[in-house]
Amino acid sequence: MYKGKTFLAIIPARGGSKRLPNKNILNLAGKPLIAWSINAAKNSKYLDEIVVSSDSDKILDIAKDYNVKTIKRPSNLATDKTTTIEVIKHIIQEVEKKYDYIVLLQPTSPLRDEHHINKAIEWLDYKNADAVIGVCEMEHNPLWSNTLPDDLSMKNFLKDEIKNKRSQDLDKYYIINGSIYICKIDKLLEENSLFLNDNIFAYVMDRKSSVDIDDEIDFKLAEVLIQEKEKGLSFNSLTVSCFSV
Repeated sequence: MYKGKTFLAIIPARGGSKRLPNKNILNLAGKPLIAWSINAAKNSKYLDEIVVSSDSDKILDIAKDYNVKTIKRPSNLATDKTTTIEVIKHIIQEVEKKYDYIVLLQPTSPLRDEHHINKAIEWLDYKNADAVIGVCEMEHNPLWSNTLPDDLSMKNFLKDEIKNKRSQDLDKYYIINGSIYICKIDKLLEENSLFLNDNIFAYVMDRKSSVDIDDEIDFKLAEVLIQEKEKGLSFNSLTVSCFSV
């Protein structure tokens, strides 16, 4: 709870994964991947309840070992076409208590910790927001990108106004990093989305904490970053370094 508002943490973890099989239970720096998000939630001082939702008994058993509530996801909510909103709505229906906000913590973001969760909730309160979503600065400015025709011609690849500009002179662009979503439950149900039409703000995170594990390369990068973090070393020398807040 924070200033009278209650928060339900949701960690969705489907058993299937095409690019990196069983990724949610793979050993990452000594713990199953999902355990990093569970621990971050448990260490947060503002979360009232933590729920892990999965169709996998292995994942649910790991969650039980960490003493958090588990919900077995029905098969119709464990397909490639299942949306996050459908999973969230199922959990809201299943939990006994009513909460003001959900805090979605995807297990593929192991570098997001309790500090980020607490700061995001405080930011939500400071902005009097209905929703907050984690973002980070893009590594490569999208103005330097474009589609290519079949013959790979680069004619008109760049707009004239940016051809002679340095990358540092261009506007900053941000991307949703997938690590944390906070949303007022009644607004989420009303709009059927985490990305509300109004009164929604970004919580800006550094890139090293925004690593999202989708494949083996991401997994190995996350392991290196965790090892460096646990040694108490600075990330500044690593190629993924970025501004931090």
